[in-house]
Amino acid sequence: MRPLFALCALTAIGAAADEPLLLQKPTLNKTHIVFVYAGDLWSVPREGGDAVRLTSGTGTETDPAFSSDGARIAFTGEYDGNVDVFVVPASGGVPKRLTWHPAPDRVLGWTPDGKRIIFSSARTAYSRYAEMFTVPAEGGVEEKLPLPTGYQASMSPDSQSIAYEPIGKAFTMWKRYRGGQTARIWLARLSDSTVTKVPRTNSNDFNPMWAADRVYFLSDRNGPATLFYYDVKAKTVREAIPAQGLDLKSASLGPDAIVYEQFGGISLYDLKSGKTRPVPIRVQGDFPELRTRLVNVGRRLGSPAVSPNGARAVFAARGDIITVPAEKGDPRNLTNTPGVMERDPQWSPDGKNIAYLSDQSGEYALHIHPQSGAGEVKKIELKAGYYNSPRFSPDSRKIALVDTFSRLWYVDLETSKQVEVAQDTYQMRSGDIAGAWSPASK
Repeated sequence: MRPLFALCALTAIGAAADEPLLLQKPTLNKTHIVFVYAGDLWSVPREGGDAVRLTSGTGTETDPAFSSDGARIAFTGEYDGNVDVFVVPASGGVPKRLTWHPAPDRVLGWTPDGKRIIFSSARTAYSRYAEMFTVPAEGGVEEKLPLPTGYQASMSPDSQSIAYEPIGKAFTMWKRYRGGQTARIWLARLSDSTVTKVPRTNSNDFNPMWAADRVYFLSDRNGPATLFYYDVKAKTVREAIPAQGLDLKSASLGPDAIVYEQFGGISLYDLKSGKTRPVPIRVQGDFPELRTRLVNVGRRLGSPAVSPNGARAVFAARGDIITVPAEKGDPRNLTNTPGVMERDPQWSPDGKNIAYLSDQSGEYALHIHPQSGAGEVKKIELKAGYYNSPRFSPDSRKIALVDTFSRLWYVDLETSKQVEVAQDTYQMRSGDIAGAWSPASK
């Protein structure tokens, strides 16, 4: 059985300058900004305006970095079935592949003279960590830097030292992590690998950028991640951009400014004046991934649950809730809601309804849908949070579920009241916990 269902576009094909976008990992030269959008590289003047697509490969292009003269762009490309280092003229053209090892090679930046590209790779590591290498921009043999590990990095202007992350970020999505794997920035002298540590107190410091006697970096030491700098001579850390409530996700150093990404938009920080300004950008393209089309989900079904009589089963597939027969009948898409994520379906013990979680309102809510597909959907608002593992009580009148903070709740389906039952004091991952009801539904 291979059910087909329509998948509709999630965003508009064209985006105006005042609409929210997801522009990522910008880099800067004297005249232009290059950034990642929809898996491709785009270029726009520093003043903003209409962006031009530089790459259109079937794989993902990311981590762009301008050479010191601004004439070329190195990037991480997923071409030819592998992740490698590529270089392309700043004006566009055919990307040139520079690395060929089967291990993923990810661009970190350029040497100050513009002759070599710095990248990270686990190609010679004996465990799950990355080391740093350089490769000639014209192509040639890679050389390993004399450091045991390395992630995001930036060389000093005299090429004698490098600012880098010895430990990769533990999480890319969860905020304010304070465990033993917090990211930190070290300054290493390449001649003897002597290390100077940027002062910190268990904060996440990442994305170093070496400019003259300062090493700029992003840090969540004062709350939301924002821009700081370390004075190499004074050995002090100062905040460059006050925290404004939303994290700065990535940043890149240009000739006279730092370009950074915040909440899907791009802004410039002037190194001389210390002032910032947003860059208005418009992105227009065909974006084939956003076209409405039919998708075969027969092999991509998840979160299974069986009806009480065993005649049908329910699954989640690409954000929709689908029931399929055990033997005879047709698959049935209960939700058919493009642009909405519905997940974790459960069949009620009386066989009448299917419950699932939906973000249709912008926050996760509990939806109760008649299993036949006919009739009105009951929508119950939940307290703000991320939920999973809904479980019907045996009398089909309540549902237990768990949130991100390992709290166990139940919802009374008649009154729509949400009640907290308990919280796991060990703060286990919510996916490790699920509610189970007593036979009396109490």
